Order: sequence, then C-alpha cells, then structure tokens
Amino acid sequence: MNYDRKAFSSDAANMHESERSQFLNQLDEELLRGGVQISEWCCFLVCEFDTTYIAGAYLSSIIVAMAGIETHLRTEYPFNRQKNLFDLIDSADLNGITKQEIHELRRYRNRWVHISNPDNDDDILTNPEKYATELEEVARRAARILREVIYSNPWI
Repeated sequence: MNYDRKAFSSDAANMHESERSQFLNQLDEELLRGGVQISEWCCFLVCEFDTTYIAGAYLSSIIVAMAGIETHLRTEYPFNRQKNLFDLIDSADLNGITKQEIHELRRYRNRWVHISNPDNDDDILTNPEKYATELEEVARRAARILREVIYSNPWI
C-alpha cells in the first residue's frame, strides 16, 4: 500500500480549518431565510458534514452531504420514500438548477463509492494532488447544495 495522507492533502495551498468554518457560516447567513425544521437524522448528518468538511476530509464530506440531502428529501416528501434517489430528486419541489446540481453531486459520489476498476490506480498514485484539489472543489459545492436543500422550505 502506497497511500500517503499528506500526498492527498491540498490544505497547504488552499483553505485552512478556520476559513472552511467561516465559509460554512457565510453560507448559512446567505441561504437561511427565516427558520427551518429538519429531522434529527438530517441535523446529525449536517453536523457530520460540517465536521468532516472543516477537518478537510473532503471525500467523507461529499458522501455525508448526499446522505443528508437524501434524508431531508425523504423527510420533506414522505409520499416518495419508496422512490430511489434519482426519482426522489426529480420529484422534489426544488428548482431545476438545484436538482441538476444534486444529480451531478450524486454521480460524482457514485464514482468514488462504486469504483468500477480498482486495479487501475496509476493516475491516483502519480497525481494525488489532482484528486485532492478536485475533492476539495466538489466538497465546497456540496456544502452549498446541502444547505440550499435543507433551507429550501423556510418558515417566514
């Protein structure tokens, strides 16, 4: 095993924990209008997202963001609980752009969760920084998408 955690870390060149925490706070200030009610499961997953994102565990945060989004949609639309995630997203009362972004995040998450050819690892061994940077960018988008979804039905 040639895994070197430092090789996959893009923290030296990018955001530090305090900046990531501040980014999440700015998203909350920007996107939360009024108040929202979310399930305890979803609240737990959002807190887990924040913890993993702030710590720089970007792949974990992407996976948790999708779990939070799915949990929220299953709570908001209980009549759709039996639907698969793809159909659940499509049937949600969200704008088309948000739905498209969730699908893009879902597909990205699936590429990591369901690795089709794990023996083909040359690129990740020779270019770990590329993956670290990409994961950081997607995790940042996941932060926004997760919050757009959980704040989509505010009490005003």
